[in-house]
Amino acid sequence: MYDWPERRDEVNAEWAAIRDRLLSEGIDAPEGLTRDFDDLHELWRRPNLLFAQTCWGPMELGLAGHVQVIGQPSYDGIEGGEGPYYSSAIVMRRDLPPPLTPPLKGEGDSAMSAPPSPLRGGVRGGGIPEPGMAHLPLDLLRGQRLAYNGPDSMSGIIGLTRDLEAIGENLALFSERIVSGGHRLSVRAVAEGRADVAAIDCLSWALAQRYESAAKDLRIVGWTAKRKGLPFITAKTTPAPVLAALRAAVT
Repeated sequence: MYDWPERRDEVNAEWAAIRDRLLSEGIDAPEGLTRDFDDLHELWRRPNLLFAQTCWGPMELGLAGHVQVIGQPSYDGIEGGEGPYYSSAIVMRRDLPPPLTPPLKGEGDSAMSAPPSPLRGGVRGGGIPEPGMAHLPLDLLRGQRLAYNGPDSMSGIIGLTRDLEAIGENLALFSERIVSGGHRLSVRAVAEGRADVAAIDCLSWALAQRYESAAKDLRIVGWTAKRKGLPFITAKTTPAPVLAALRAAVT
């Protein structure tokens, strides 16, 4: 799911390490990754799927019945990530008014933060939320055009929707919702003025800062709540010994 062109060598090396471990266990693993497909959702459902990565959005929308979860990647070391959990950065153009300073853990709410909830913890310095908590700058978001990668994306739209609903808001907060087709395309849409705001999962945002020139024109104004990251999966028909070997290889 993070197979950006600039990362192809790195992603190929990650697969090669997993492949070699599987081969050493006598499992027939393909030499390289499959990239020539038209429908990712169809690919995820293939009965001969050995290894892939998906999002919990598609999993909740029916994919879970067709696959087995191998494990969760770690987001440690990435701003907005912690172990198997990640947040999406709420990004807007730098030329828009700055948000208020987010409250620190233990301080009262400001107009920029969600009201208390049993599901919420505190906010760390810099506005990065504890697991279960969102920091949404409602005053900045209201009336803006939202770009999101796709309707089944947990990081781009579903998580944001749930965070808004938890504080009595909904997507009607935005004046328009625009499907971009990908997180990188959402970054470009906001930078180019075709949209005003987007929720970009923290690893995609880190990649954008590294590889996408449009990211320099954006800044973080808030965060979604932390949720489980994008899981590695295999087909429902994958035998238990192969699943165990996949888990060992990923570990």
